[in-house]
Amino acid sequence: MRIDAFVREKGTHQGSGTAVKTKHATYSVRPTRLEWPTLIVAFAVYGAFALLTLNYHSLPWWVLLPLGGYVVAWHGSLQHEAVHGHPTNLAWLNEALVWPSLWLWMPYRAYMKLHLKHHRNSQLTDPLEDPESYYMTPGRWNRMHPVLRAVFRFNNTFAGRLLIGPLIAAVGYWGSEIHARRSGKSSDGATWLHHILGSAVVLVWVIGVCEIPLWGYLLFFVYPGISLTLIRSFLEHQARDRTGERTVIIEAEPVFSLLYLNNNLHALHHERPGMAWYRLPKVYSAQRARLLAENGGYFYKGYREVVRRFLLKAKEPVVHPMSS
Repeated sequence: MRIDAFVREKGTHQGSGTAVKTKHATYSVRPTRLEWPTLIVAFAVYGAFALLTLNYHSLPWWVLLPLGGYVVAWHGSLQHEAVHGHPTNLAWLNEALVWPSLWLWMPYRAYMKLHLKHHRNSQLTDPLEDPESYYMTPGRWNRMHPVLRAVFRFNNTFAGRLLIGPLIAAVGYWGSEIHARRSGKSSDGATWLHHILGSAVVLVWVIGVCEIPLWGYLLFFVYPGISLTLIRSFLEHQARDRTGERTVIIEAEPVFSLLYLNNNLHALHHERPGMAWYRLPKVYSAQRARLLAENGGYFYKGYREVVRRFLLKAKEPVVHPMSS
């Protein structure tokens, strides 16, 4: 038996199984076999990370920056697979597989909790209910300083999400954690201890073994890794009355499909969140017409089209259009 994370909401998960609750998530138990493609990705991620960090001082910055960012973002995609119950039948082993925090900034268990909440499809894009929404309520927007409004408008362009998106995401998350801790509602101590130990392992390797300065690791690995991850989420969801029209399909170029482990086929992922990444393309190919009809044609032919259309143009207003 394997454990496959899912969201207990009608229409958001397909497949049979018995619901099982744990401390950090809800799972369904389904029979399946070990997922070797995901394990191979894990070996590739950590192998590439080791090679890049060991050769940090001999690589030019223009090689290190994109490759370092790619590996860290790829590890983030691997974490996403673990959240959804891959690649083994043991939740603790899946978590252990992504335990080293290559991008340092968010505890894996906190990400799991927030991401599974995000999978309540009926709440998608709601700035008060969807933890991954980039929309704001009118009240928050009206209270914001004009300079900050300009910053968030820029963040709604592709260039903005790439350049300042990681800073906004980090400040937003850490700010919310500080506020939650002051009000006694922050993540539990075990979550943070788990994260601190996972980050320490990475930093001992990076700083102690490879002799990379912390600023160098943040500049050439962490920041571009978060940037590349935010490219994926840039157009993932849009505010629409019909739930099915809120989630995008991007037929990504192979380098991005591998980086995001096919999560660019996002409408299919939200329909079948328990499906392993390597099965998504075949299912998408067979059901393409239906998926595009059900998501209202919210579709892009690759990330080159996304760049061409939204490099310096905001994809939409920051304020949620259906907020009161």
